[in-house]
Amino acid sequence: MLRFIKYIGSFLIIIFIIICWYGFPIISGYGAKVMCSDVFVSHRDPENIRKIDLGFFPFSYGKYVVHYEDSSVTGSFFGLAIKKAIYRTGLGATLINGISEQQLRSQPIAVPFPIYENHTNVLWPNGDSIIKIIPSEINSRLLDSAADFCFKEKLNNESQTRALIILYKGNIILEKYAPGYNSNSVLNGWSMSKSVINALLGILVKNKKVDINATPVFPDWKNDPRNKISITDLMHMNSGLMWWEFYAGPSNVTNMLFDQYDMGKYALRKSSIAEPGKVFNYSSGTANILSYKIRRVLGDSNYYHFPAKELFHKIGMYQTILEPDASGTFIGSSFCYATARDWARFGLLYLQDGKWNNERILPEGWVKFSTSTSEKRSDKIWGKYGSLWWVNKGDSNNSKNRRYPDVPEDCFSAMGFEGQNIWIIPSKDLVVVRLSCEHDNKLDGNQFLVRVINSISK
Repeated sequence: MLRFIKYIGSFLIIIFIIICWYGFPIISGYGAKVMCSDVFVSHRDPENIRKIDLGFFPFSYGKYVVHYEDSSVTGSFFGLAIKKAIYRTGLGATLINGISEQQLRSQPIAVPFPIYENHTNVLWPNGDSIIKIIPSEINSRLLDSAADFCFKEKLNNESQTRALIILYKGNIILEKYAPGYNSNSVLNGWSMSKSVINALLGILVKNKKVDINATPVFPDWKNDPRNKISITDLMHMNSGLMWWEFYAGPSNVTNMLFDQYDMGKYALRKSSIAEPGKVFNYSSGTANILSYKIRRVLGDSNYYHFPAKELFHKIGMYQTILEPDASGTFIGSSFCYATARDWARFGLLYLQDGKWNNERILPEGWVKFSTSTSEKRSDKIWGKYGSLWWVNKGDSNNSKNRRYPDVPEDCFSAMGFEGQNIWIIPSKDLVVVRLSCEHDNKLDGNQFLVRVINSISK
């Protein structure tokens, strides 16, 4: 019996060591990265970040120190697994992984910088001059009630919802912020960033730079089972690549985001475990593979200007930042920061079928492709998947079997961790943007959207 107890004790010690070895750097990295972006990109108070964004287990036990003198943050867990993130103007925050701080700071990455004051007097949606006109078919009382429903939940005595914008026929009919936030607050979209990668790929398709159905995607995949995977398969999240999207501990996704130098390469090295097109497996690694592919197609001389030049600045998203990893590849899975208005502009681009000011930004048919789905691309909790967008389509034998059963089937959405949402409902001429920090107490999106729809009398 004593020998058995010793074996069990030794086993538990080994498990504990493994958890510490792999888990502590992820905790430190997550905290350092979130704190660095939220302080230097979002211009938020560090104590509020510790209380709200990092105020849950295990991150509440980490130590995160802001260094204003060099625009960086160090994170540690019980004094161990020290991680550092640095802020660079125009690039946001980047964790130092697999590279020295000096090497990271000296990377020759040039990004275009907009002149903000040139756009403050430009009318919405190209600029930030808002003429608020509420159409006669809008019931303002019901609209305000929908907003109140969205803002009612609290987290440590603060509203979980930080920003809410509702567009109707392209115009802002409601804009509301929690105390401490405003129209210039730049906030992370988390996995809404994947839909930005969708747009960048669409632009490459329009410019005949990529064939999304061609195989193999990379020369490295030519002589193994991955040679059948296409960009389309990657966008559909059914590439067949091995991936574990688990956030409560060490996993493929947490290791990638908080402990890897080159996230795209890390993900594309995963082995093939299923035939492409057969199995849906939501993967943040997939989005970073696609971001890496965009970099390979464009080359570094064009890659860093591309998002702003061809997308963001064309539709007025002048405060949007897409953060790179330590290797210099944009983290297309998770780290696009933008104001609520910029996220609303992005949603409006898709509502308008990829057009802006009579210019076609996305190729004809791209939005339809992005929002088409199949019975195979379905998640039990989140619903059906298009191409880096979630869709509200029902099953062929049960139209109500969908994430938002009382919302029109043509609704599609970008969704991110902690309750980031862009909902687009073409049949109602609606774009709804919600940015939040909700942890486990999640908004009833179906009931909220029904309230918004019911405020329109038509």
